[in-house]
Amino acid sequence: MMSGDSFETSKKRSDEIRADLAVNPGKYCMLTGDRPTGRLHLGHYFGTIRERVALQNLGITTRIVIADYQVITDRDTTANIQDNVYNMVIDYLACGIDPEKTIIFTHSHVPALNQLMLPFLSLCTEAELERNPTVKSEQEASGHALTGLLLTYPVHQACDILFCKGNIVPVGKDQLPHIEQTRQIARRFNERYGRVFPEPDGLLTDAVLIPGLDGRKMSKSYGNAISLSATAEETAKLIKKSQTDSERFITFDPDNRPGVSALITTASLCTGRGEVEIAEEIGNGGSGTLKKYVTESVNEFLAPIRERRCELLKDMDYVKDVLHEGNRQANEIADETLAQVREAMGMVY
Repeated sequence: MMSGDSFETSKKRSDEIRADLAVNPGKYCMLTGDRPTGRLHLGHYFGTIRERVALQNLGITTRIVIADYQVITDRDTTANIQDNVYNMVIDYLACGIDPEKTIIFTHSHVPALNQLMLPFLSLCTEAELERNPTVKSEQEASGHALTGLLLTYPVHQACDILFCKGNIVPVGKDQLPHIEQTRQIARRFNERYGRVFPEPDGLLTDAVLIPGLDGRKMSKSYGNAISLSATAEETAKLIKKSQTDSERFITFDPDNRPGVSALITTASLCTGRGEVEIAEEIGNGGSGTLKKYVTESVNEFLAPIRERRCELLKDMDYVKDVLHEGNRQANEIADETLAQVREAMGMVY
């Protein structure tokens, strides 16, 4: 785990970078991504996608990896993966990711990126890999045996970040150990073979916990998520069957009224209004009025994204072209980086 001092150092550095982003966007290359294990939902939008779009539009060099190889870190199947990947591209585009500014690519189609795993693994000890708290928590959450791929997951993430010389990665506090491991790999490579890689920094995101419809964290695995691809009718049905409580008067109280408060937070995120303000307005209206307001708020917010999704679904050739072009560009970058690695290691024959 990170010590308090380490976190404070990371937080200070993150704050400095944030202040500099708008002033010197050209200094930064951002790598971020998602595993294609299902549909993206409101939690993804408010948790990561909204910020990616904002940073992209600031002029920061942006790379998004669809981490298809990482699906099999804790799963025994790749069923539906092609459909999940294409829908992930559609969601990104519908939410404002611009392929003219941002490269979208898949792990499995960039061989040189994955080849970095071999020299990078030689720079880590077994103890360091086993110590990573995120690996432990993900293994426990999945209930799956610890695979070699899950154990080396942070090293694969280092390949994602360093293949494109990424120097900022948007993360929550719990993901900082991954960034520290990437920094360590970059530092050790540079010291051992010659400087090739930057030491990236975590760009700490505001810890907005996006609640699902049951008050727990919004997650595909909990079945409590509102997908970006859901229709207005599907969204209404999901919200209607969400659990509240027997108390009629609506208040915002996450600890004691998780179901009610989760709905209020969802409406707050979609409207930009305060949670207490929404609760006070509904007051004696009860859960029926609350659910009606949440449904209208979510559907109004998602309407332009859904409209864009419908357009994209009618032009799958374009969606595939975006991914093919992203993979082509990522391969160019990765091939160049791997050539620099070989040269530094004296492996040019």
